[in-house]
Amino acid sequence: MTTITLSLPCTNPYFLSSSPKRFRFNTQSAQLSPSSSSPLQSPPLPKTTGVIVIGAGLAGLAAATHLNSQNIPFLLLEASDAVGGRVRTDIVDGFLLDRGFQIFITAYPEAQKLLNYQSLNLQKFYSGARIFYDGQFHTVADPLRHFWDSARSLTNPIGSPLDKLLIGSTRIRALVKSDEEILTAEEVPTIELLKKLGFSDSIIRRFFRPFFGGIFFDPDLETTSRLFNFIFKCLALGDNTLPARGISAIPEQLAARLPSGSILLNSKAVSVDLDNSDSPLVRLQNGDVLKSELGVIVAVEEPAAVHLLSGRTGPVPKKPVRSTVCLYFTANRDQIPVPDPVLFLNGSGKGIVNNMFFVTNVAPSFGPPDKGLVSVSLIGLFEGVSDEELVGKVVNELSGWFGEKMVSKWNHLRTYRIGFAQPNQCPPTDLKKDPRVESGLYVCGDHLTSATFDGALVSGRRAAESLLKDRALTAA
Repeated sequence: MTTITLSLPCTNPYFLSSSPKRFRFNTQSAQLSPSSSSPLQSPPLPKTTGVIVIGAGLAGLAAATHLNSQNIPFLLLEASDAVGGRVRTDIVDGFLLDRGFQIFITAYPEAQKLLNYQSLNLQKFYSGARIFYDGQFHTVADPLRHFWDSARSLTNPIGSPLDKLLIGSTRIRALVKSDEEILTAEEVPTIELLKKLGFSDSIIRRFFRPFFGGIFFDPDLETTSRLFNFIFKCLALGDNTLPARGISAIPEQLAARLPSGSILLNSKAVSVDLDNSDSPLVRLQNGDVLKSELGVIVAVEEPAAVHLLSGRTGPVPKKPVRSTVCLYFTANRDQIPVPDPVLFLNGSGKGIVNNMFFVTNVAPSFGPPDKGLVSVSLIGLFEGVSDEELVGKVVNELSGWFGEKMVSKWNHLRTYRIGFAQPNQCPPTDLKKDPRVESGLYVCGDHLTSATFDGALVSGRRAAESLLKDRALTAA
């Protein structure tokens, strides 16, 4: 085997020595084109590198971004064919299909620091929802953004006027607290919090269960009140949006800023081992072994992290993960019953549909100019039901919403069954878990923080900061 030794000067203040750091590269891998600046090219596979980050989802990309900002050499390994993890978009017959129901809230504080919103070209949802109940649609609107819609909704059957006033007071209560206070506050299941605040059973069943149940993939609203309050605050401060090029535009933007050749796709890590010098070894599925001089950050989904770390993180609470099924349908634009960029919720308590929306009403770029795209979300995996049966059930159910004549003309495009959509964050939770497993080994992901885009980004940064802090102390 031929090897190349690469010397990289250590200019970062975390390291006290000014001597160059040396890294070895295996030349058996494909060569990087000198004219390309893409981080997704295939450089020679390094045998030894600075930091190894396993997983190029949002958490791994955030960790790599922070390392790069501190001039720390790293290699980001991704098992699949693209970055993003669960935040992916497919192109099918000219349509952009996000893998599951995913909405980006512009008020996420960590996202505001890391992302260029203008370049994402974010397309806004209506600030509220339209709820199907008792054979009709009823609107729940943000009074600060849609005052007259909100005023007209005071007498609708989704909740009492008192319920709608309580939404305002709950909003104020969330806004006056810092994120730190919210994420460390005493917690109860969200359903208990709502009842304690005085919300009626009707608004809980008809609005909160389908709306927040669709966000948490938890129709019973057992998710921690900490996460509810954090999301509620972000919804009050920001907009629900979709990037014009699909949800994958978010991880792709982060990846594009990383150094050329720093991301290796189709490179699955199967084990992480610590040797006697506290320099972890990462073994890949293809047999290659990589050694990190500075440490390894594991940034994969919680079940995969538990397997990869072989119990080093201790026992994991046996909570069922959150799963979902997302079905996409296409139609001619004149077969889309409304022009509004609004989320529709099932407030009837019947059927299998939790929420749906007309994607091309929100972001026309998700489909060809003459076509509409419909997204329908279910909670759970429906393992005993075939895709064909699910399609039939959904078409039948939505025919009762929009009329059989219209819905029967929709064409099923694709079904996504997402077994691990989110970690289960029922109480008790710790949304500020320590990313340090041991010296040289760190973990990140939304299972360490809040199960949100923002939580994943925060956890990646914290893992990188923890590694750098340890290495600074070791050097001292």
